[in-house]
Amino acid sequence: MGKKITASITAVGGFVPPDKLTNFDLEKMVDTNDEWIRTRTGIEERRILKGESLATSDMVVPAVQDLCRTRGIDPMDIDCMIVGTVTPDMVFPATANIACDKLGAKNAWGFDVSAACSGFLYSLTLGASLIESGRYKKVVVCGADKMSAIIDYSDRSTCIIFGDGAGAVLLEPNTEGFGVLDSILKSDGSGCHYLHMKAGGSKRPATIETVIAKEHYIYQEGQAVFKFAVKGMADVSAELLERNHLTGNDIAWLVPHQANKRIIDATAHRMGLSSEKVMLNIQRYGNTTAGTIPLCLWEWQNQLKKGDNIVLAAFGGGFTWGATLVKWGF
Repeated sequence: MGKKITASITAVGGFVPPDKLTNFDLEKMVDTNDEWIRTRTGIEERRILKGESLATSDMVVPAVQDLCRTRGIDPMDIDCMIVGTVTPDMVFPATANIACDKLGAKNAWGFDVSAACSGFLYSLTLGASLIESGRYKKVVVCGADKMSAIIDYSDRSTCIIFGDGAGAVLLEPNTEGFGVLDSILKSDGSGCHYLHMKAGGSKRPATIETVIAKEHYIYQEGQAVFKFAVKGMADVSAELLERNHLTGNDIAWLVPHQANKRIIDATAHRMGLSSEKVMLNIQRYGNTTAGTIPLCLWEWQNQLKKGDNIVLAAFGGGFTWGATLVKWGF
């Protein structure tokens, strides 16, 4: 019997656009103010991808190039690319395919995963299973969203929350017990009612009427989503620790989806973690949907130590949620 193969994260890459949209900028656009936004969400500014026909793949590409430089590999070495996103360049082909072409990753097959803010966690579990199968040696998992493309900047309840960005990790086989050790992923389609995009799919294809009615933007019932998110993210993170016979003392870092600081605080509290162990960059980037968790890993990679236990946790629209246990491998 050979040793068990796990999928270790061996490199991280990230990209955020240079253009900033601050709370003070938003004050000029909608009826809101900096203090209100900061106290309720923790957000001070977010990044916006500006430029003619720039899309999600244009953030995936620099994030993956960053990762390749860090690891010292060529895009031709990549076997598969998975992109978690709800803002694909087009309905089809997959953003992963477009990004692979732009990167010159000619040996990779790829696909997108649509799970809203849990998109990176879902994609990571899928990518890990491809490595564990023994058939693939280098799988890139990205979380990327150009949320500014689906935000109504006259809707003060949603436009303050979201930003654009992309992060990526490289998964490689490991036999020393590093990498993705466990995941608990959940979904509940009855949550669709509270957070969705009304038109643009096969149920309500785009028409002049749907465009005029602003049905191609995010629709969210904030209070309901907040309640579900606090419970869902905290419960699943606590369940993951229990299942693996761990306590907050065994965890070096919580890497939470950056949707709202109050949701993050509730999750950390439930896990018995102090705020010093929580990765937080929501104040600078807002909610980049599938991009938040890998962007945290990208920013904190120098503080992560080999052997650290970290928990990734997310909650997303529709509803999707989950938590993943990773033993850091480099």
